[in-house]
Amino acid sequence: MRASFIFQNGNYLGLLAANTILGSAMPMLIILGGLAGLMLAPTTALATLPASLQTLAGLLAAAPFSLLMGRRGRKAGFVTGVACAVFGALIGIWALFVESFVLLCIAHLALGAALACYQYFRFAAAETVSAEWQPVAISLMLTSGLIAAFVGPQMFIVAKDVLAPVPLAGAYAALAVLSLVGLIPLALTRLPKPLASTPQSLKDRLAALAVLKRGPVRLAVGLGAVSQGIMVFLMVPTPLAMIGCGFSEAVAGDVIRWHVVAMFAPSFVTGFLIKRFGVQPIAMMGLALLIISSVAALSGLSSVHFYGSLIILGIGWNFGFIGATTMLANAVSEEEKAMVQGANDTMIALVSTLCAFAAGAIVAGFGWAMLAGFSLVLLMLTSAMFLKEMRGVS
Repeated sequence: MRASFIFQNGNYLGLLAANTILGSAMPMLIILGGLAGLMLAPTTALATLPASLQTLAGLLAAAPFSLLMGRRGRKAGFVTGVACAVFGALIGIWALFVESFVLLCIAHLALGAALACYQYFRFAAAETVSAEWQPVAISLMLTSGLIAAFVGPQMFIVAKDVLAPVPLAGAYAALAVLSLVGLIPLALTRLPKPLASTPQSLKDRLAALAVLKRGPVRLAVGLGAVSQGIMVFLMVPTPLAMIGCGFSEAVAGDVIRWHVVAMFAPSFVTGFLIKRFGVQPIAMMGLALLIISSVAALSGLSSVHFYGSLIILGIGWNFGFIGATTMLANAVSEEEKAMVQGANDTMIALVSTLCAFAAGAIVAGFGWAMLAGFSLVLLMLTSAMFLKEMRGVS
């Protein structure tokens, strides 16, 4: 069976289009969280609070969205996520017009919940194809992030002054419009209804989560969390470290731009590599690339070291994250899916949040080299653990 059949699958194409449109909000929110926070925060120390609350909302919303999809279906969950995005965008506009920092924080809580919901597009993609082609479907779904990396910032530039004289309000308006447009391809898809009910009582839910103790599930969740966590750990403080080394903001921004390209561009081939060589070798190759990225970061402070480290970091994340997602999709039954996927994305969000806060503290207190060295030690230890775990599940 040729891969072209995936692009003859109307439901898959609808999900891909919706994810591409809705995912363009993410880079816009990276920009807006800091700038709008700086405008409205009572002190500069609180300027990053909206962005932090956005991350916290993702942590808190991941499991509830998965349970909602398990009961009502993927489409109902995604529509709810879009509703959160539109609500957050409208509150953001209101916050800027009345200059309310509290309203801005509420806006980014809702927007963070929406971003958490959109993470489930990768699992929905796997459900539209046969098990054989799941890694390809998941991988190609993540190519939407590459388009978002270019579309989102450009949309911010075009829209930010549309509601002048109130700065940035137009960008929030663009988020609302973008979210509503994303509903169009989603409405054209026919996604399967849940085949099994999710556990209702707390006791039943805790019993269902016992599946996390199974070797293949534990391995998939761990690989996903480590891949995402290390990526955040090295990426978040990179601009701060580069400016501290004397580089301009433009150069630091360009490094992040190419890092994002490296995160998503390999998705065109990662699924085919998994199909050809198997999911575990590709996932471990992702960990190996993360180790190489840490070594490159530890080796020097030139622009070549920063570019090289962050580009390799992006590719390593891609292999590790897609590999982990594929492993998890293969390791759980229909009955287990909603609970386990929710727990998986909650764990990933928790690790990402902790790594983001820890990275800033380490770079500020001890410097970039200490951060790179710490990530290298952590990766070496976790790689040894995962190799041992893989022998047990293979």
